Amino acid sequence: MNKVQQITDAIVQQGILPLYFHPDETTSIEVLRALYNAGVKAVEYTNRGEAAFSNFKKMVEVRNVEMPGLLLGIGTIKNRQHATDYLAAGANFLVSPGFVKEVADHAVSNDIFYAPGCMTPTEIIAAENAGLTFIKLFPGNMLGTEFLTTIKDIFPKLLFMPTGGVDATKESIESWYKAGVCAVGMGSKLVSKKLMETKDYAGIEKATKEVLEIIASVKK
Repeated sequence: MNKVQQITDAIVQQGILPLYFHPDETTSIEVLRALYNAGVKAVEYTNRGEAAFSNFKKMVEVRNVEMPGLLLGIGTIKNRQHATDYLAAGANFLVSPGFVKEVADHAVSNDIFYAPGCMTPTEIIAAENAGLTFIKLFPGNMLGTEFLTTIKDIFPKLLFMPTGGVDATKESIESWYKAGVCAVGMGSKLVSKKLMETKDYAGIEKATKEVLEIIASVKK
């Protein structure tokens, strides 16, 4: 099985892609542990601050020692250089807030999973034509479930995952699944700033377990 398929399957299977960033290295590692302990097998760390790259390298080190089977990806990739740097540092997959053609071309030709953020049919068509199959609908709160319901039939071969606007409630998650998503991306609604600031890693683990249970029940 190719790497793109392996990562696609892992995200679809768990039904969620948790994503977060924290400037503190220790906090970043502890959140990763909490997500892993909750049963998560794929996580997106976001490239959002000056410390992101050094934090990520340390997270990869800890993952390699302590967390077998965990796929660690990097988000907020806006150019080819970001992608190259993070892949060299051990990133398993790439995610962007938008569609970046140079990243897509590099990913497709090297069997690298890349989920571009798309907000319009034009962007989704560009991503599909570049050879991508997994689309991040972003920002999900602006687009809403009706957007996906309306366009899904035009893109029968693509998988969709909203990020932004997905709440950690059965009602919210179920509404997106009914619209036809393969998974949901969850950032601050899951790994909240408050839980990180108070170092409540047990709280993050508990919240993540609850969301995984909601997804399992919704998928049935």
